[in-house]
Amino acid sequence: MPRASKRKAAPPSSSSVAAPPPDQSRKRTAKATSKPRLKESDQIDNLFDTYANRSLGEIDPEGIESLCSDMKVGYTDVRILMLAWKMKAQRQGYFTKDEWQAGLKALKANTILKLVKALSELKKEAESPENFEDFYLFAFKYCLTEEKQKGVDIESSCELLKIVLGSQFHSQVDSLVEYLKVQKDYKVINKDQWMGFLRFCKEISFPDMANYDENQAWPLILDNFVDWKKEKSSSR
Repeated sequence: MPRASKRKAAPPSSSSVAAPPPDQSRKRTAKATSKPRLKESDQIDNLFDTYANRSLGEIDPEGIESLCSDMKVGYTDVRILMLAWKMKAQRQGYFTKDEWQAGLKALKANTILKLVKALSELKKEAESPENFEDFYLFAFKYCLTEEKQKGVDIESSCELLKIVLGSQFHSQVDSLVEYLKVQKDYKVINKDQWMGFLRFCKEISFPDMANYDENQAWPLILDNFVDWKKEKSSSR
């Protein structure tokens, strides 16, 4: 048999040198084809679209109910009102896209889970001494649903008092609500009266009301309330 000729191995081609190992090639391909991660602002926008009424271009009452359901929070929970305060919402029961974006960016919440977690901190923020009066006033203005409306009807005012002040001033609010429901002089509560309720709860000893001076600049409705409360106590 003839001896096999000895040939020098051909030098590796440039293409074989440049080609990476198979596993590295797969990793690079996978990285190149994976979807880019959405920016926080895009995630907030997508979350808005989940609850928005497309024909209106904003979240309406039905969308807010769906949001509350997903967060497992009651529709009348004070934290939902605080969320509207954080968004600086202008219209009761509606969130515009600009309001939604501003509120969720401030809360650093781009998912439902993060929004739920943010509500606890938001409650602390709204109830802090430096913010509560602003939130309390917002709650009143938020209920002014008609153009040029100056007051909130008694029934709505009572519910709002319980939601906004009830946890901090339980006894005062219970008595105020009881009085408002039986009195016949007022059908609506205006801004000055509303702010007077907060001042009364913060400054006046209760239930004796010994430091209440009707000669000070109190709304007349509170003078009447104090008289009603004292008469009721003396008749027992």
